[in-house]
Amino acid sequence: MKLFTPLTLGDLKLDNRLVMAPLTRVRSGKDGVPGPMVVEHYKQRASLGLIVSEGTYPSHAGQGFPGQPGLVTDEQIEGWRNVADAVHADGGLIVAQVMHAGRVTHEATTGGREVVGPSAIAIEGETHTYEGKKPYPTPRALREDELPSVIEDFVQASKNAIAAGMDGVEIHGANGYLLHEFLSPASNQRDDKYGGSPENRARFVAEVVEAVVAALGAGKVGIRISPAHNIQDALETDAADVRATYRALVDRIAPLGLAYLSVLHKDPAGELVQDLRQAFGGAVLVNSGFGEITNRDEALSLLDDGIGDAVVVGRPAIANPDLAYRWREDLPLNEPDPSTFYTDGAKGYTDYPAFSA
Repeated sequence: MKLFTPLTLGDLKLDNRLVMAPLTRVRSGKDGVPGPMVVEHYKQRASLGLIVSEGTYPSHAGQGFPGQPGLVTDEQIEGWRNVADAVHADGGLIVAQVMHAGRVTHEATTGGREVVGPSAIAIEGETHTYEGKKPYPTPRALREDELPSVIEDFVQASKNAIAAGMDGVEIHGANGYLLHEFLSPASNQRDDKYGGSPENRARFVAEVVEAVVAALGAGKVGIRISPAHNIQDALETDAADVRATYRALVDRIAPLGLAYLSVLHKDPAGELVQDLRQAFGGAVLVNSGFGEITNRDEALSLLDDGIGDAVVVGRPAIANPDLAYRWREDLPLNEPDPSTFYTDGAKGYTDYPAFSA
């Protein structure tokens, strides 16, 4: 079973190929500081080959939702240091997912800070804020001369993650947030060098990756993408355009020698993902879950059939802190409780039991 064999991802040496997906859990309070409960949650899951943290904001304007942790203040960095120390003490590895929410937020969440995106196009629907549900605002389109400061936010947050003792960072280019907004022709309707063609829409994401690599070294940096995921109005419905856009991105970042490329897509064995994998030329983590929960048989076959180098799983890791052991021994699983995914207490967060015969 290849899933339970070691794997090297850049500077990271994994004991197994089971990766915990970045999972929004909103347990870090209004100050965005991971506390003892967050420490315990990640510590419990240290036996997974690699933990990717929940999305952490690189600037206060980049915060997407209440209770999200940040990598901005000294207190937040110290909170993540406690997490990293606890995971390492139990033999695990953890990287910080650096996530700018872009237009997927509200001033009532960001402390009154302006909501920005590649273009002044609002998401349909409502978002949770500290003041209750509110309609998504129309973001202000970022000016070209502002983009370097956003890149620097990613760089500084990544440096802060390493200063906190994290093993690396994953740049969040998926799920409709800022970087994905630049990739999608629905959310990016710019007429400068960052909009229009697939190469132009991929440009800003590539520049973020290049800058973070220059600061940290490629061996500590991965990126997550979700082509054609069509979430949060970052629509990508033209298959030819999707292929061209993500191929432009991968062709530009492949020479950097990143630790990994993580791809969330419902068909990891399909032509799109496998073409990107070949073009990337390095380790590719596959994540077929989201609509459907990835089960043990699928995880095993994805690796045994050579579809990817590691498997990223979410809900099974939420409910089973000892998932690697349970799947290796083919033991029964705890069932996740969706009603506690986005609440603020220990229930459904640190109280899932390890296996007991």
